[in-house]
Amino acid sequence: MSTGSPVGSHRVVSPAGALPQAADRLDPDPDIADDEVRISVERLNLDAASYRQLRTAHGGDGEAVRAEVRAIIERRGKMHNPVTGSGGMLIGTVDEVGPRSPLGLKAGQKVATLVSLTLTPLHIDDDLARWDGNSEQIPTSGHAILFGRSIAAALPSDLPEHLALAVLDVCGAPALVHRVVSRRAPAETTVAVLGAAGKSGSLSLAAARDAGAATVVAVVRDEIEDACLRGSGLADEIVIADATDPLHLAEKVEHALDGRGADVTVVCVDVPGCEHGAILSTAAGGTVVFFSMATSFTAAALGAEGLAADVEMLIGNGYVPGHADYALDLLRANPHLKDLFIDRVGSADARPAGFAEGESE
Repeated sequence: MSTGSPVGSHRVVSPAGALPQAADRLDPDPDIADDEVRISVERLNLDAASYRQLRTAHGGDGEAVRAEVRAIIERRGKMHNPVTGSGGMLIGTVDEVGPRSPLGLKAGQKVATLVSLTLTPLHIDDDLARWDGNSEQIPTSGHAILFGRSIAAALPSDLPEHLALAVLDVCGAPALVHRVVSRRAPAETTVAVLGAAGKSGSLSLAAARDAGAATVVAVVRDEIEDACLRGSGLADEIVIADATDPLHLAEKVEHALDGRGADVTVVCVDVPGCEHGAILSTAAGGTVVFFSMATSFTAAALGAEGLAADVEMLIGNGYVPGHADYALDLLRANPHLKDLFIDRVGSADARPAGFAEGESE
């Protein structure tokens, strides 16, 4: 058994010197190094920005989507959408654990990987035959490799696996929202969540509530999403607005907050072009948290400069200590939130999911 790099650089095929996430191709060889873990893959979860891009590019043709995802994995040795630059995560069973692995995993354990598929060596052996290309979750078989500095969580026994996967896919969002709100004076802090009806968005609403925010505003795309959140208790106000229309969005948010922007604005929308609206919707001295993989960080930085906006901008990197347990606990504690997720991900057979605005990796 060879000695591996804890960051997985030994798995990079090209270009030389790159880390796994930035690599063009990884080596998914099933033989593990002494600090690696091999996972028997059971289900992939594509991040929403990637799935939306694939569906749009192929005009909703599920078979074409399936063929492209299969081709990406075969070509790159990982699921790394070359257009969005994003991937997703997976669940499976631990096959083998290297003697120097620091992850604390054991063979036979059911786990969800909490690192992106864009840096996870992955091999699929069933040609994705059980997936019709019409859902973000992909039942499949094969293997994946975790490095010494990867992250994984044991799947909870009290939730269906596909539901836990949907929560864990976006568990970084609520943990960071809670941290950001808690660091301010929560009882005086207003929060606006763009894409609030989606997975990361609804969890962010719950986290803002849990942190004690004074007012929580949910921004949704249409009346259907409004109806999904109405009566859930997750938000004080629900605003219907196009998050890609900066002036209209800011006007709606300010109207909901008595004429001023939000102290914390959370972006969970899975389409590009929401950067300027989020900045305009945020009060001077406030914070914008970008979770969507559709975000252009160039547009955000230059947009804030051009608008002379005194706002702090954070990139949600998907990891906060304790994020998995926190997200699952939020779901357990809020029946309305759980119902939203069940409506979103459907049954365990991965039936088609809709394009609810508001997802992130």
